[in-house]
Amino acid sequence: MINLKNIYSLTEFQRNVKNFLAQMKQTGEPVVLTVNGKAELVVQDAATYQQLVERLEYAESIALIRQSMTEFARGEGMPVQEALEKFRQQYGIPR
Repeated sequence: MINLKNIYSLTEFQRNVKNFLAQMKQTGEPVVLTVNGKAELVVQDAATYQQLVERLEYAESIALIRQSMTEFARGEGMPVQEALEKFRQQYGIPR
């Protein structure tokens, strides 16, 4: 959740970039920047952004695994050997 205390105008951010960078590194929290009073940008330090991307990738992987398990339970799957053979044939991969 975005901290409502971390909302600033783009102009204020431009005037104090170094301070904002230090703040983001210290807290790991993003800063929301406004233009004409409307939220336009979110700025975040790279390390925290990387963590966010990794967590998203993990969550997407879990969702796909759950979907696959549900499909397999409904009888929509195929044995792995059959799937591999189909894959080999489709892409011309020799044994």
